[in-house]
Amino acid sequence: MENELDKIKSELTKWEEKAKRTPSLPIKFTTVSGEPIEMLYTPEDIENINYLTDIGFPGEYPYTRGIHTNMHRGRLWTMRQFAGFGTPEDTNERYQYLLKHGQTGLSVAFDLPTLMGRDADDLQAQGEVGICGVSISSLADMEILFNGINLADVSTSMTINAPAAMLLAFYIAVAQKQGAKPEQLRGTIQADILKEYIAQKEWIFPPHPSMRIITDMFEYCTNEMPQWNPISISGYHIREAGATAIQELAFTLADGFAYVEAGIAKGLDVDEFAPRLSFFFNSHLDFFEEIAKFRAARKIWAKRMKNKYKAKNPRSWLLRFHTQTAGCTLTAQQPENNIVRTAYQALAGVFGGTQSLHTNSMDETLALPSEKAVKIALRTQQIIAHEIGVTNTIDPLAGSYFVEALTAKMERGAEAYFEKIDSLGGVIPAIEAGFFQREIAESAYRYQQHLDRKEKIIVGVNDYIEENEKIEIPILYIPPGVEMKQRERIAEVRASRDDSRVTGELKLLQQAARDGTNLMPRLIECTKSYVTLGEMSNTLAEVFGVYEEPAVF
Repeated sequence: MENELDKIKSELTKWEEKAKRTPSLPIKFTTVSGEPIEMLYTPEDIENINYLTDIGFPGEYPYTRGIHTNMHRGRLWTMRQFAGFGTPEDTNERYQYLLKHGQTGLSVAFDLPTLMGRDADDLQAQGEVGICGVSISSLADMEILFNGINLADVSTSMTINAPAAMLLAFYIAVAQKQGAKPEQLRGTIQADILKEYIAQKEWIFPPHPSMRIITDMFEYCTNEMPQWNPISISGYHIREAGATAIQELAFTLADGFAYVEAGIAKGLDVDEFAPRLSFFFNSHLDFFEEIAKFRAARKIWAKRMKNKYKAKNPRSWLLRFHTQTAGCTLTAQQPENNIVRTAYQALAGVFGGTQSLHTNSMDETLALPSEKAVKIALRTQQIIAHEIGVTNTIDPLAGSYFVEALTAKMERGAEAYFEKIDSLGGVIPAIEAGFFQREIAESAYRYQQHLDRKEKIIVGVNDYIEENEKIEIPILYIPPGVEMKQRERIAEVRASRDDSRVTGELKLLQQAARDGTNLMPRLIECTKSYVTLGEMSNTLAEVFGVYEEPAVF
């Protein structure tokens, strides 16, 4: 083998001399993240990779090739479409539409007031109710949202972070009213507050009490909801903020390790809660870079969980993840091009071994998606699953000199970031020092420079531009009446509930926050008494305080 490799190296040197004399296109040959790409990859680039220890088999440690033995030959990924707009009635209608057309899981988008823990009648909610997602202020709204949908029969993903515990309490209460038990419920709530401080900026409480709320959710779900994922550790929003693929990989996994350490510090056995941790990654434009990122993520997680955190259950070593195509790559110019972008990004997610997938709609850069656009996005997944043959074999790009070299490079880059984060004292001190924010801002700036210099081309934006383009696709419009309807409903809830019961439940919630008692049972009881989201958030803020981000320069 060594003699053969020496011969390849010798011949490669001769070939490179010829290649240098051949003209190349005047563009920068890098990944979307700016990582340089060699003209050609050969066995030399993977000579130090050991198949059994670095690549292995699907369903076996270190899970580089997938977490299940037969991957998509045994079960297709869950097909989700992010849905939520206007009133709960509006969104329920969209759910019924998606389920009718073959969607296999629900995914809830909440409006900005809900994401910030504010009720629809809060002064700061004006003009935002129902605009970027569905408005949920109380159990009454949640009951309407899932009307006619048996929660024991569906898997639901909810994208919410700072008030995630409250929304989970709403969900549990609705299910119990339907006759379902918590242990029957399947799905995921995002709850990833660390990435909010890093990238998305939708927080309520400071980092330390926020971590306490999350570990309370870990404990409750471990004991009461064994099929529920109490957190989806999200790289998606980190990437949308301008991070590179390596930064998304490293920062997301660093957050994951921080949650593991917080759970252990609470006294939980790592093997009790780690199997229910899940991840949420972005699938960006660079096809091969994204596939390498997903493969490296599984490998890094498995090694750390086994070796550093001493998890003994192999299920604790598995990195299970949801993928969403990159919203930041959608263009308002020539929006039909977004269908093609989304298809390739979705394909990268499938090649990368995702467990569930959301495909963005072509019109999402203009507004919340229309029904037609959503159906095209869903059909994109179904075509990938059933028509083009990519599910026939597992991890088909394994062994590619380029893909294996890129996967190894991703792993090395992530490990270098872990060292930097550790040197700052961990994730929360790094957040407080502005480390993540600066790294992402600098990467976003460099990428914009590449676009401005046309070193990277975005079709229809900085090249292949259509002058005087007219966009003629219908977009979803949220009428002003949505806010009035939600305000009226919350007024009805307040008028019809037992005020003395509400006061009593809020006092018990505040006491639990002060004495360290698990908050989930108290939140569920508040919910059943029709305490509003804002009232619960404000009560906890009286104990925990409200976070203010330090200035970062």
